[in-house]
Amino acid sequence: MSNYDVIVLGSGPGGYVAAIRAAQLGQKVAIVERENLGGICLNWGCIPTKALLRSAEIYHYMNHAKDYGLAADNIRADIDAVVKRSRGVAKQLNQGVGHLMKKNGIAVHLGDGKLLGGGKLSVTKDGNIETLSAKNIIVATGARARDLPFAIADGHKKGGRIWTYRHAMVPPEMPKKLLVIGSGAIGIEFASFYNDMGADVTVVEMMDRIVPVEDHEVSAFLEKSLKKQGMTIMTGAGVESIKTSASGVIAEIKDSKGTVAKSEFTHVIVAVGIVPNTENIGLEDLGIKTDRGHIITNAMCQTNVAGVYAIGDVTQPPWLAHKASHEGVIAAETIAGGHPHEMDPLNIPGCTYCHPQIASVGLTEAKAKEAGYTLKVGNFPFIGNGKAIALGEAEGFIKTIFDAQTGELLGAHMIGAEVTELIQGYTVGKTLETTEEELGNTIFPHPTLSEMMHESVLSAYGKALHI
Repeated sequence: MSNYDVIVLGSGPGGYVAAIRAAQLGQKVAIVERENLGGICLNWGCIPTKALLRSAEIYHYMNHAKDYGLAADNIRADIDAVVKRSRGVAKQLNQGVGHLMKKNGIAVHLGDGKLLGGGKLSVTKDGNIETLSAKNIIVATGARARDLPFAIADGHKKGGRIWTYRHAMVPPEMPKKLLVIGSGAIGIEFASFYNDMGADVTVVEMMDRIVPVEDHEVSAFLEKSLKKQGMTIMTGAGVESIKTSASGVIAEIKDSKGTVAKSEFTHVIVAVGIVPNTENIGLEDLGIKTDRGHIITNAMCQTNVAGVYAIGDVTQPPWLAHKASHEGVIAAETIAGGHPHEMDPLNIPGCTYCHPQIASVGLTEAKAKEAGYTLKVGNFPFIGNGKAIALGEAEGFIKTIFDAQTGELLGAHMIGAEVTELIQGYTVGKTLETTEEELGNTIFPHPTLSEMMHESVLSAYGKALHI
């Protein structure tokens, strides 16, 4: 039996970061992975989808070359080549994680891991069982796509028509008419990708607006933009049934008025949430508490069982890769006897890489009002920014929300080009507990998109200069 100080079950962005940090702190570390180092994020999630979206973005620009005084003829998209590039990016990063494991002296055990209690964990691979032991175990098993009971994914089969995000990343063929069920980050990103690649896309969302976790103004702006790009957006709607055939699917969709109509599509992407990977890993035998499958932890990522920690998508929301990584660091430092800061969920940024991009941090305007704050709200449009106009990206806005009494930055919400890069400025500000005065006195470089961040802050206090 191999003995360690820390065993990490799962090698996604939470697990592998936890392993690295624990090793840096002098712990003897092992990581257990049943599939690919890097987990879903590097292999089937965050990274390869961004590679796909980058191809779609360039294709979009090529089709609009004349807007920049350029000419491009006979433009076409090769979906197989686009997917091949995406898989190559994922492979490169998977190999990078393997290198980091070796560099930090972390033992990698491939197979299915299961908690046995008493600091022991079994690893099963090809019928062979190995037992490991450690003083502390970090569960980082992540999550998978949720199926709809009447639309079980069959994308793994030849000719399958109902896809999860995993199938949508390696499509055997280009969808001609695509139905996307769910308008969260995953659904909207794939809707945006396939729309840019030439598919006829319909998005169905049961809530009264798309990207419902975002600020209401962002949702409204995105819906208008996507419709302008040719998408069909149905909110307050639901898919009642799906029947597949050799040529496609027939979906019964109930619209916001309660009318049910049948529509034909070539393919369906189901993006209605996640299911935590908590089955068959020994949680029940140890009495580890869960809530709807997700492991319950305290602020230091500790479960109710001593020596067992949990991080990432297998725990409470938000289910984001960067949240998982930060929790990995918190768990590793706690195990090593440190006293890391608790994580504030309101300081975790969220990014959606559709076209236009969305990014946010902190409270929406509605949530801030619900919390009882008196607000100062600023809003600045991309059309007022010189760099945005020069880039040909004048679509979007930046919204900032402040506590009128203290000047505290409560939230920031953006939609437009490169906002997924800009949001970190406000995230740093929130972490440093900045106020409107400090942001207002900060000098932003010209000409940059970041100047809109400054103008939005000034706008909240009636001081905007370029609107």
